[in-house]
Amino acid sequence: MYFIGPEAEKRFGYRHFMDMMAVFLGAPEFTVLAGRNELGRIDPSLLVEEVMGPRRLLLSGRSWQVSYIVWKRRRCFVEPVDSGGRARWTSSDMAGTGFELTRAMRDVLLGADPPVKMTRRAVDRLADEREESSSLVHPGGNVIVREKNGDLKWWTWAGLRANATLSEVTDPGHKFDDLYIRLREDLTPDAWRALTSDAETRLCLPEINRRALEGLKSSRALPERLAVATLAARLADLPAARRVISERSRFVSVVQ
Repeated sequence: MYFIGPEAEKRFGYRHFMDMMAVFLGAPEFTVLAGRNELGRIDPSLLVEEVMGPRRLLLSGRSWQVSYIVWKRRRCFVEPVDSGGRARWTSSDMAGTGFELTRAMRDVLLGADPPVKMTRRAVDRLADEREESSSLVHPGGNVIVREKNGDLKWWTWAGLRANATLSEVTDPGHKFDDLYIRLREDLTPDAWRALTSDAETRLCLPEINRRALEGLKSSRALPERLAVATLAARLADLPAARRVISERSRFVSVVQ
């Protein structure tokens, strides 16, 4: 039940508060357009997280640079570029997989068998996955891996929301997903310890683009500070981030 004042009654009362109370089953995706051509749809978290340099997407087999976003209509206009695009598969949660699910994946790679009956093909595939990912997981904490191309990745296995929170205090604007956070290539173990020594005290909700509030349902009925806090809370996972920070991190050799 809504308890609402006269000003909100004037603004939202038409059509029996339909704009505020309607519920849709579809995910809150953005339509991506190159000119008048529709390329597909993307997860909105790709448009609100911090990035270094131009914002680029990977869609329809190639990279695109974002030129303009219409938040209210959930439209994103792009132009073709050679490389650098990012993609993210939409899940039931607009902010990717959560901490528990991602850590369960890590447990399986560390040797835990799923509580289901598996075919021989599934058993063989799981063995291959464990061998290929052996350098990315460790039972005593998490790992920081330098790949052959020089990329340095912190494999947290913490979920997208936790990694979005952690990236704010490690390397703001660097690429991250559900499993890892990309770090500066020149980062050393000593510099890492100095960087994370007080990271737990610096954890906070991510910065939110004010224009993104136009895509938040009922945002016009909230004070701006509360609308910003609501959207920031949906894109963060402070408890999981604190847990990851408290774990030991080890630097490992180049992935072969």
